[in-house]
Amino acid sequence: MKRIRLFLRKYLWWIIAAPFVLFVLVQGYFFAQIWWWVDHNPTSTSFMRAQLAELQKKNPNAKLKHQWVPYERISTNLKRAVIASEDSNFSEHEGVDWDALMKAYEKNSKKGKVVAGGSTITQQLAKNLFLSGSRSYIRKGQEFVITYMLEFLMDKERIFEIYLNVVEFGTGVFGAEAAARHYYRIPAAALNAQQSAKLAVLLPRPRVYGKNLDSAYLSRRTNTILRRMGAAELP
Repeated sequence: MKRIRLFLRKYLWWIIAAPFVLFVLVQGYFFAQIWWWVDHNPTSTSFMRAQLAELQKKNPNAKLKHQWVPYERISTNLKRAVIASEDSNFSEHEGVDWDALMKAYEKNSKKGKVVAGGSTITQQLAKNLFLSGSRSYIRKGQEFVITYMLEFLMDKERIFEIYLNVVEFGTGVFGAEAAARHYYRIPAAALNAQQSAKLAVLLPRPRVYGKNLDSAYLSRRTNTILRRMGAAELP
């Protein structure tokens, strides 16, 4: 009987401890990977791999459009446009903009559906690098953890450089260089203000908006971003 009790205690201990040990190991992996990316460029992301797998279901030879370029070879116009569109307080917050999250929550509550997001550029990068597009409290919690890891290990410019190089701009189109060449047939360094604002407004729903750059909605939104770009603070 004593042996049975000891066995059960040991078994129960592992049931309790195993999830915690697994959690620590997973966080350690994320931390080590982000540390590596401080001075090494990611070659792919979770979003890229998911999109490629989806495309290859229809065409086994499908490839993504993606080309890494250093920060200085991305137009300042695009940098300002993305910050104006996605995260106006990027240079000031520590990864999560709690005020923006609360405003988005209140707006969504009034509408009864999700009409506004509050995710920062760092949060979007955390999700793109490691997670999926699914929505759950667990995934959101993990996003917060990775977000603070990114902010702890990297400076703002490095976070923004990686984001601009891996964010999705359309079906199979990832990063500023690929987007500039796909939509305008020019390098990212040559994007003017109008082109940059147009690319920035694709980001919330790139696979949908990328199909029609000349829609009335995108034109209105582009003009709004153009007006805001002058106030955008770059890292």
